[in-house]
Amino acid sequence: MTDIATTAGFAGKKLMLLGGLRYLLPIIEAAHRMGVHVITVDYLPDNVAHKYSDEYHNVSILDKEAVLDLARRLEIDGILSFAVDPGVTTAAYVAEQLGLPFQGSYESVSVLQDKAAFRKFLTDNGFNVPVARSYESYEEAAAEVDLFHWPVIVKPVDSAGSKGVTRVDDPDLLERAVDAALKESHSGRIIIEDFLEQEGFSSDSDSFSVDGKLVYCSFSDQRFDAAAENPYTPAAYSWPSTMPQEAQEELKRELQRLVTLLELGTGIYNIETRLARNGKPYIMEVSPRGGGNRLAEMLDIATGSRLIESVVAGALGERLTDVGRVEYPGYIAEIILHADAAGIFDALEVRDDMKPYVIEEDLWVKPGAEICGFSGANNAVGTLAMRFPSRVTLEKAMADIPSWCKLKTK
Repeated sequence: MTDIATTAGFAGKKLMLLGGLRYLLPIIEAAHRMGVHVITVDYLPDNVAHKYSDEYHNVSILDKEAVLDLARRLEIDGILSFAVDPGVTTAAYVAEQLGLPFQGSYESVSVLQDKAAFRKFLTDNGFNVPVARSYESYEEAAAEVDLFHWPVIVKPVDSAGSKGVTRVDDPDLLERAVDAALKESHSGRIIIEDFLEQEGFSSDSDSFSVDGKLVYCSFSDQRFDAAAENPYTPAAYSWPSTMPQEAQEELKRELQRLVTLLELGTGIYNIETRLARNGKPYIMEVSPRGGGNRLAEMLDIATGSRLIESVVAGALGERLTDVGRVEYPGYIAEIILHADAAGIFDALEVRDDMKPYVIEEDLWVKPGAEICGFSGANNAVGTLAMRFPSRVTLEKAMADIPSWCKLKTK
């Protein structure tokens, strides 16, 4: 076990990060504090994370053999695809081939990263799971419309950030949704499943395991913007969750069972869950990576945990003495700043009486920049981190975000 204050054991080690999104910046900052040499890899040299890493290599993170060859030549000590969903299976493959630390085998990670394989795993092992099937074409799906309890949700089996996700209420409208999902799928496969009407809010938050034990398990209230171009793209989060405690405890037990069955080790997970109106809690997704939208950072802010540092340490084969505890001092919210429609960014306006609750403003665009409508998580333009003194104050603010937080465009 290692205390992060003692960095001698990390100095000079090489950590490869797949992708170049800004969500990698806290990982790079933590690694540099620990004396770690950071290498970023993807095929987009203008991505922001490459400006902060120690070196960058232009290789597609979907090409696992090319990434393996690069990792072998660079003699890396660890690899991550933090908050970058397309690179997770590649990272697991490279780690397994080179004998590097990773939280699961390539086989286990592949199950988690493929929505169809994950639904089969849940079904085979007696977890609560909606009716779900995988298809490669609309014709295949159309032949089995009677299997489902409509409405359904249609999505790629291997895409994140709510890209290509559509709710369909009428089988006659299925073709368009299938086409949209296939367009966003890397493998050319989509999944259709019963749409579970939720009780209260769904949860999307990060958790952490050490040597197969889920030592940090968090739940959030995930919120959406019904007026957005894609109303299934998360638009805000708050902690602690309002999900009933008994449902949270059942989910913790089931998540631990999942970690045990897949023989997972040490690492972070982005986990989506919900309590359905039928009274059953469901594990919707478990991805062995940090979530997008700065979720691990928000949890570090909200609970005083050390998730970011723990991720770096775990990737290099070390364990922190204390990841942290899920205890919330106050009521925390994260607003995902986004535009209602495409335009030219002018300014962010937060009403004066709400400014005292803002603990961090992270704006990613400057006046004059072109911005898009909110069709996916990649169209976010920044975040607001907020702390409220009471649940009542938080809920009042969350109920009408546009009334006090406006992204002005020209």
